[in-house]
Amino acid sequence: MVAHDPAEAMTFAALSIAGSDSSGGAGIQADLAAFNAAGVHGATAITAVTAQNYAGVRAVQLMPPALVRMQIEAAFDERAVHAVKLGMLGNAGIVETVAATLRQHRPRWLVIDPVMIASSGARLLDADAIGSVRRRLLPLADCLVPNLDEAAVLLDMPRACSETEMLAQGRALLALGARAVLMKGGHAPLPEAVDLLVTTEGSRRYAAPWIKDIDTHGTGCTLSAAITAGLARGLALVEAIDAAKRHLGVWLGGRLSRA
Repeated sequence: MVAHDPAEAMTFAALSIAGSDSSGGAGIQADLAAFNAAGVHGATAITAVTAQNYAGVRAVQLMPPALVRMQIEAAFDERAVHAVKLGMLGNAGIVETVAATLRQHRPRWLVIDPVMIASSGARLLDADAIGSVRRRLLPLADCLVPNLDEAAVLLDMPRACSETEMLAQGRALLALGARAVLMKGGHAPLPEAVDLLVTTEGSRRYAAPWIKDIDTHGTGCTLSAAITAGLARGLALVEAIDAAKRHLGVWLGGRLSRA
């Protein structure tokens, strides 16, 4: 992650609007860990309480939209929020409420991890909320960070299976309003793990060897939260993604050493 001066610790603030993961591996808990690693104060608005671990989601209780809104407003009233990350939103009511509240407060940066389906297969966003995400949230996104399944759902297209298809879908998501799209290729049948950053100015490729036999629960949350933390600290988007990728490598290395 980005080296930071301890004297500046918690000067910067980021807000995670996401679900709580009882195992601590993903969701709000993973976001706060990534924020803390960057020396960024983490505020939260919890959209759902889940009972889950790496093996699967056992139960989900969504928060009332009005309570989600009050949590967001309390965070903005407390201090200057430099960047916001969206994770699990759950249903159309929460999506609409979050969109309206963020339009009111206008954060400098908004990173969206469009959490729809858990790695175990459990649905984390109602099907009737997908249209709201497209219409209400994508035009607010400074950086959209979908995996290939999420990108396919947002575009109502088959999942990308090549870098060419990933690039095309990234451009299609730009056309829906996002200002940048980081296409995560962790599910692509490629010789190496490839992510593509797609913007109106072009694309940037991130590639790494596949890591096998490791628990990847929370990887997407950690990456998008680390990007958010870098933006909160004043990094440009490419710099924030570079720093987040380094942080994720260290994070995965720690899991690999414990495997």
